[in-house]
Amino acid sequence: MRRRGNSKLKQYFLTVAIALLVGILLRTYVVQAYRIPSRSMEDTLLKGDFLLVNKLIYRFSEPKAGEVVVFEYPLNPSKDFIKRIVATEGQTVEIVKKKLYIDGELAEGWFPSKHTDYQIFPAAYSNRDNFGPFVVPKGQYFVLGDNRDNSRDSREWGFLERRYIKGKAFFIYFSWAPDPEAPLWTNPYFVSFFKILFYNLTHFPWRVRWGRIGTIIR
Repeated sequence: MRRRGNSKLKQYFLTVAIALLVGILLRTYVVQAYRIPSRSMEDTLLKGDFLLVNKLIYRFSEPKAGEVVVFEYPLNPSKDFIKRIVATEGQTVEIVKKKLYIDGELAEGWFPSKHTDYQIFPAAYSNRDNFGPFVVPKGQYFVLGDNRDNSRDSREWGFLERRYIKGKAFFIYFSWAPDPEAPLWTNPYFVSFFKILFYNLTHFPWRVRWGRIGTIIR
């Protein structure tokens, strides 16, 4: 009986270990889940969207203009950013009065974008609305947030090196709308836990953006 029990226990732990190993390998090399914490990619991605990122694709191909990529923030690699590639190596990028030009051609309409601030900053004050022209260096990319007036991107911190890119965003599997009325974590945390749990359970049908679930990211 003892041997049979030990054998079942070993099988259980072996199964758990294999499952954990497979999960780690999948997360490291194949696919990883992310949550969108900001509004910099509106309206393609909304704050509170949960998405999957294909980490395998760029082991066999190079990132292309138009693709939404997750990458290590070059100024602080411990953080991940998500932006859209709008130009690749050798291309000339210029922004004139909020309008994007690639290799001298007006690129408005090539990629999803929106503007919420109609004030135009001069180049001497900010790179947001007037930038370049600059040629994208070899092995690097120029990335922008779709929400052009509210995004920290290549206009601010420069071109994105290939080595920082982790994968391509491709699928929204859940979306949870922010709620300014939702309770926050406060001391005592034991009480906060039940307040937050009760609030989210009772508001679940209204906070879920049902129409975004299953959306393919383009």
